[in-house]
Amino acid sequence: MQHPCNQCKGTGQTINDKNRCTQCKGEKVVQEKKVLEVHVEKGMQNGQKIKFTEETDEAPDTVTRDIVFVLQQKEHPKFKRKGDDIFVEQTLSLTEALSGFQLILTHLDNRKLIIKSQLGEVVKPDQFKVVNYEGITMYQRPFVRGKLYIHFTVEFPESFPKQCKAQQGVLPPRPSMQMTDMELDECEETTLHDVNIEEEMRRKQQEA
Repeated sequence: MQHPCNQCKGTGQTINDKNRCTQCKGEKVVQEKKVLEVHVEKGMQNGQKIKFTEETDEAPDTVTRDIVFVLQQKEHPKFKRKGDDIFVEQTLSLTEALSGFQLILTHLDNRKLIIKSQLGEVVKPDQFKVVNYEGITMYQRPFVRGKLYIHFTVEFPESFPKQCKAQQGVLPPRPSMQMTDMELDECEETTLHDVNIEEEMRRKQQEA
């Protein structure tokens, strides 16, 4: 019969008790705590990995592996992210959709953007508008940003008179937005552009 030595446990070496390391007790490894700082750069995507090379536990006759952190993006109650672009829902009254609107949108970085329609423009239900360069900062391209897409929903009144002398008199009153000069100074002007959302998404898939 053959079996490993009870003293050396098959390693072929024994250590005298008086010569044993007081820290590892002859096991050749010691336990220690190490803090790994995970730096998340601007524009990193959901599921992107951050690797720390050869930072797993070390032991004799073993290969030290890597520690990999996988980013999980937390959902935002208002904004939705798709790649480097941001999507947001905005509801308009029928008056605003037909005769124009102006509103303030607080961005993710707490900047206030003034969103307004063009003079005489009619916003259709389920229509998309886009604000350029107000999306997510692209990864490793700090001076390039994606787009901000606004999806408009129009609220219709429950009833509408068959005959009306003037459109403005029939429609619900337009919500008034009283702003002080100080509040206006804190806001940034934006420009809305028309966009074909289906063609835009198809083009982005081709680029990806």
